[in-house]
Amino acid sequence: MKKRKPTLEKISPNFGSSVFVKKSTSKDNEQKPFWHFHPEIELVYVNKGQGKRHIGNHLSYFNNSQLILIGSNLPHNGFTDRLTQHGTEILVQFKPEFLGPYFFDIPEMSHINTLFERAKNGIIFKPETKRRIGKKIEKLNDVVGFERVILLLKILQKLAEAKDYEILNADGFVFETELQDSAKIDIVYKHINQNFRNHISLDDISDKVSMTVPAFCRYFKKSTGKTFTKLVNEYRIVHATKLLSESQMSISDVAFECGFNNFSHFNKLFKEFTGKSALKYRKELTQIMQS
Repeated sequence: MKKRKPTLEKISPNFGSSVFVKKSTSKDNEQKPFWHFHPEIELVYVNKGQGKRHIGNHLSYFNNSQLILIGSNLPHNGFTDRLTQHGTEILVQFKPEFLGPYFFDIPEMSHINTLFERAKNGIIFKPETKRRIGKKIEKLNDVVGFERVILLLKILQKLAEAKDYEILNADGFVFETELQDSAKIDIVYKHINQNFRNHISLDDISDKVSMTVPAFCRYFKKSTGKTFTKLVNEYRIVHATKLLSESQMSISDVAFECGFNNFSHFNKLFKEFTGKSALKYRKELTQIMQS
């Protein structure tokens, strides 16, 4: 089977529209995630779903819903969403200059302009804003033309005013977005995603992208801001958060299921990544679900 090589993703709104809106459900949301970027700003609202999010240098797991704004040319690995029975995903994409090259420079649009700047590092909105704005985003799929533009501006203004958000790439790491880099990184991420439960040697992964081990290590660190080993461990920890929230497995079994052969090493990395021990993480999840 021919490998898909993502590069600059081409986004084409419907004829007569400058804003692309797509609604997906659990029945038709089957597109495979891939590492890509595009000049369009992307707004994603998932209602009742779960999966990994990999945006720039950020990797995490979400459960139930999410509201994210991704700025121009910020590489991301799509969303491995698994929408639940009544879940939906609304994807909105538009170019920063879709209303003209200077529209968002006028004083009345200053807050939205600032929002676009923040979005270059990726923004995730917390539950209060997600709840209020999510319903409005869903309505974008039901309107067209002038009404869609006005509603989108209102949504962007509300997001710009929101205080309950988190920057996903707070360190401001700038990713390379060369086309050939995008293809190589996609091969690496797919291999990690499929094999993180097992040992992945540097020899194996370097061979996948036809590079020597030293060249690959330099290239990967430059392209992602992380060592290969660190990223593999993050994949494992993110999977562990998923198992801790969705299964009744013991914490030691979770560690081994995620590819850790040393339980103390798992505990150390889990706390570094999440800020708390796996036991405390599960206890807090239980308290939230029971409240």
